[in-house]
Amino acid sequence: MSATSHGTTPYYYVPAESRHPVMAAIGLGFVIAGAGNWVNGHTWGMYLLFVGIAWWLFVLYQWFGDAIRESEQGLYSHRIDLSYRWSMSWFIFSEVMFFGAFFTALWWARSHSLPALGSLDNAILWPDFKAVWPSVEMGATASPAGIVEPFQTVGPFWLPTINTALLLTSGVTLTIAHHALQADQRSKCIRFMWMTVVLGIIFLCVQGYEYFHLYTELNLKLNSGTYGSTFYMLTGFHGLHVFIGMLMLLVITLRLQKGHFTANKHFGFEGAAWYWHFVDVVWLGLYILVYWM
Repeated sequence: MSATSHGTTPYYYVPAESRHPVMAAIGLGFVIAGAGNWVNGHTWGMYLLFVGIAWWLFVLYQWFGDAIRESEQGLYSHRIDLSYRWSMSWFIFSEVMFFGAFFTALWWARSHSLPALGSLDNAILWPDFKAVWPSVEMGATASPAGIVEPFQTVGPFWLPTINTALLLTSGVTLTIAHHALQADQRSKCIRFMWMTVVLGIIFLCVQGYEYFHLYTELNLKLNSGTYGSTFYMLTGFHGLHVFIGMLMLLVITLRLQKGHFTANKHFGFEGAAWYWHFVDVVWLGLYILVYWM
């Protein structure tokens, strides 16, 4: 460890060289390669995916552990705190662009691609084609050569609505916990943090049950045309972000129980709260655009 000193207090802490970024990149590489091969029918991709996830989580455990120790040792100055705030802000902005691209893909398919296909002379390729969304439903005209199996769409009731209530409630409990920490009411803060974590876990369980229902009863799969691919792309990546956010909140809660954070110094808490509220907002967009429209 090293630091640039300003008097007797570290002015800007400079950490030692770390292997964590490279190791995290390797783990994410395994995740991407495994997921890509799994969805394309290669069974070994599933094992590579889980190896990558375990690898990545272990690296994050070590990386965050180093950052927490440095923070608790008093090595971080106001400038470091400011750099973390800017970093988290830009990270969330990148996530906004990430989901913005997915929402744009859904909008483009419905508002531009489908009408364009409907206006072409498709009598030879698909005489029965109709420019409706989604293009294939249970009992509707089958796709050419049975490319897409008939499926049913997903409405807002009741599982998506239950999940909406869960996430909105978790946002409220997290805000109460934040105010309790600012008021130096640690026990109250911890109680509401555990409530937030449990609500996040319940959300993931409900979504897992929903996916099982869609696959087995509605025949809605990842390869169910544009509707299926965009549905699972949006809800699946959001579920991943809920899982990551839940882990962040769990770590923050355990740190609170160890006596970390004060009423005036708790950016780790604030950063996790920013991320969770962002996840809430994205879900509201999903709930309206995917389930209702």
